Amino acid sequence: MGGNVRPSIMLGASYVVAALLLQSCSGEAPKPVPTPTARATAEAADTRLVLAFGDSLYAGYGVLPQQAFPYVLEQKLRAAGIASSVRNAGVSGDTSAAGLRRLAFTLDGLPRKPDLAIVGLGGNDMLRGIDPKETRANLDAICAELKKRGIGIVLTGMRAAPNLGPDYVRAFEGIYPDLAKKYDAALDPFFLEGVVTNPALMLPDRIHPKPEGIVRIVDRVEPVVEKALTRTPAKAGVR
Repeated sequence: MGGNVRPSIMLGASYVVAALLLQSCSGEAPKPVPTPTARATAEAADTRLVLAFGDSLYAGYGVLPQQAFPYVLEQKLRAAGIASSVRNAGVSGDTSAAGLRRLAFTLDGLPRKPDLAIVGLGGNDMLRGIDPKETRANLDAICAELKKRGIGIVLTGMRAAPNLGPDYVRAFEGIYPDLAKKYDAALDPFFLEGVVTNPALMLPDRIHPKPEGIVRIVDRVEPVVEKALTRTPAKAGVR
């Protein structure tokens, strides 16, 4: 998230929001060591490219780059035996509309088409009181573009501050499951689940997680991403 938010809505911010080379003794000539270029090419062919496309919760507001959600997720996937590169395309303060405007530019700037896009936008829309119809339309367009390009989708949802009223909460929180169903996307219903209500896991602003909170989030989200990747065949080099 990030950026300026209404003080009245800030009061609801506590809402429910990681070579060994063996030499032969047989006298055979050792196999040639791959050049750096060859290693990079082989890695690119085997590595799953994941785009983390979101706001400050993805960008890593208030934490070091290696503590941010995309990096921690990448390490968790690798520890699970999945060669992966998770690109951090989080922008602090981004609304769903801003995300939609930069989506094509972001995708076209990647070395190849990603195997999967994790989309986490809408939180700043909610904090600004933007009509959920607008948020829905923007996220729908983002999912449609990803689907058109043959990119798998994981949606990470957000909850609305209760002080926005039951109608707003109902309309906003329905966006994520509806779009997940429409686009056959994997869904993590609430990105900050089990974290936002624990002050020990949140920064003083009560909106963004501490590194410990991010680890907790990744522990929950990684299986969702891993399962989504198994549904998405690798397409190395495909644009």
